[in-house]
Amino acid sequence: MNPLIRRLRRGRAEDAPWVRPVFLGLLLGTAALYLWNLSASGYANSFYSAAVQACSQSWKAFFFGSLDAANAITVDKPPAALWPMALSVRLFGLGSWQILLPEVLMGVATVAVLYAAVRRRFGAGAGLIAGAVLALTPVAALMFRFNNPDALLALLMTVAVYCVLRALELDEGAARWLVWAGVALGFAFLAKTLQAFLILPVLALVYVVCAPGGLARRFGRLGLGGLALLVSAGWWVALVELWPASSRPYIGGSQKNSFLELTFGYNGLGRLNGDEVGSVGGRGRGGPGGMAVDLPAGMELPTRAGGGPGGGGGGWGETGLGRMFNEQVGGQISWLLPAALILLVAGLVVTWRAARTDTARSAFLVWGGSLLLTTGVFSFMAGIFHEYYTVAMAPYLAALIGMGVAVLWEERSRFPASAALAAAVAVTSVWAWVLLGRTPDWQPWLRRAVLVGGCAAALGLLFAGRVDRRLGLAAAGLGLAAGLAGPFAYTLSTLAEGHQGSIVTAGPGGLRGPGGRGMPGNGRMFVLYGPGQGQLPGGPGGQLPGGLAPGGLAPGGQAPGGQVPGGQGTGRPPGGPGGQAPTGEGGPGGTGGMGGLLNGATVSAKAKAALLADADSYTWVAAAIGSQNAASYQLATEKPVMAIGGFNGSDPSPTLAQFEQYVAEGRIHYFIASGGGFGGGNSAISTWVEQTFEKAAVDGATLYDLTARK
Repeated sequence: MNPLIRRLRRGRAEDAPWVRPVFLGLLLGTAALYLWNLSASGYANSFYSAAVQACSQSWKAFFFGSLDAANAITVDKPPAALWPMALSVRLFGLGSWQILLPEVLMGVATVAVLYAAVRRRFGAGAGLIAGAVLALTPVAALMFRFNNPDALLALLMTVAVYCVLRALELDEGAARWLVWAGVALGFAFLAKTLQAFLILPVLALVYVVCAPGGLARRFGRLGLGGLALLVSAGWWVALVELWPASSRPYIGGSQKNSFLELTFGYNGLGRLNGDEVGSVGGRGRGGPGGMAVDLPAGMELPTRAGGGPGGGGGGWGETGLGRMFNEQVGGQISWLLPAALILLVAGLVVTWRAARTDTARSAFLVWGGSLLLTTGVFSFMAGIFHEYYTVAMAPYLAALIGMGVAVLWEERSRFPASAALAAAVAVTSVWAWVLLGRTPDWQPWLRRAVLVGGCAAALGLLFAGRVDRRLGLAAAGLGLAAGLAGPFAYTLSTLAEGHQGSIVTAGPGGLRGPGGRGMPGNGRMFVLYGPGQGQLPGGPGGQLPGGLAPGGLAPGGQAPGGQVPGGQGTGRPPGGPGGQAPTGEGGPGGTGGMGGLLNGATVSAKAKAALLADADSYTWVAAAIGSQNAASYQLATEKPVMAIGGFNGSDPSPTLAQFEQYVAEGRIHYFIASGGGFGGGNSAISTWVEQTFEKAAVDGATLYDLTARK
């Protein structure tokens, strides 16, 4: 037999015969789980799907991450997360599977890398537990089947930690692993900018303190890793900043056409302090959740649950230590978070007296420090925060569970170790009881079973070191089953539903609150309807510019009037022929909680035919304010559609003069009028179009023919 095939089938010579088959089963099971019902999400986040479609048609769009193949404007992130999906679409054509399959493969790869990182020091059992915990975390199951940048970010951050752990094992050869860690972090930056650097202080500090070799050598190797990071992230940034602005697309999300401004503003400090100028989080702009809308003097909008600046919260919910456990976030990530914290403390206590270079303690410090730092930033950030961001925590949490269980199991003959193991299981079962109680009508039997099974397992583990080993293993197995039952059930519910739009949540039907599906807290989230349909109690005439209206979603996730942010109609993504969504429930919120918020429009066959008429004669078949609206028509026609103002419709691109020039040159055929975008400085373009050109209603869509003046 070929040695490579033998190694793949058998694994390491020192491994027990069961190890490799179980590991391969874990990977195959994860793949099968994540592939199941994959197409239910259609184009998922149409914002990124449209960019993927553009990147598959134009290498220039591929390099810059443009929203359209004619390169009018980019997405509001670097393009690395788009590249795997774009290559898939370029090879196999445009479709839901072609876009989402690379995300599934990233999920499987993350499980594999996590297993490899944990098993090196703590054994195959610990690695398998860690991999299973990661695979069954609800937010991981959501985001490894979705086309946001978070899947690639989670994979690369896990790779970076693996490489640092390898460097901590070595004196000679450590520099090579630190260089690879720097490369992973650099490309993670090109996926989601500064979030990639959240754990950088932890990785650097643990290496300097705990690595073998002299202090000068440690700093020197760390410098090489930093240089690799700078090169792997900086090459793209340098090219974009040096490229003449006149011959590249506008940098979406920025106000001055600068990627550095985007990085340190909207995607950087703005996320921490809430001052996200020109974005859905712009402080002081008066919009719901900080949305950038222009209001008449003296008019203010109520915020989403959590109060306003200075009140311990903001438009994106309450901040503070309890954020990861609240009704919005808890069911996404926190099932095993209390246990992970207990096991982190226990692991550090067990390894406290070890030598400075002890790799077990270093692993607890790296994984634990990464979890604590990421959790802390997410808990207190005042800017844009979505529940799915917490997928970044999942690998760190899963590693601590696997390592902690392995260490305490080995020490179970000592009562403090068995007590800590029992406490972790008991706290997990009680917390699962609380989380499952937030969806009381969904599988009520499971709540009782988890509590009873977890408490029984905790009692057995308390005496695991004093009873027959088989009884101890039975208690451990029961505890593991009880701990994973809740997140596994939420994961299955997540996989059974399609998730669409820019704000998605995991769990059974999404997280519910008084405001309706996916509307936690007081439900006072504003929904963009059609122009002129928004009513504000207490405002001048009750009218809101841009068509914003309070009140959240109606029960079942359907917005009154059937209108959604960024488009017309039900908000189903154009996931099938003619721009129609795949079968299943659509509408704002659709299934999967807030899955329809900030989603695109349904494009009718007649509207699609109108845009495709003589399409090759134009650079852009149409233009629309806001990227989600533009994305719907672009995905339906597979032709460039200009997103005026980028994601929110608030970026100053193009200017009115530029737009008038494009029209005069005959480069844009139609202007699509809708409630797309959250308002801002592009209303001048809408006004000019309305005053200058003839409009026509095409099967519910309002189109202005920019070749037919009044």
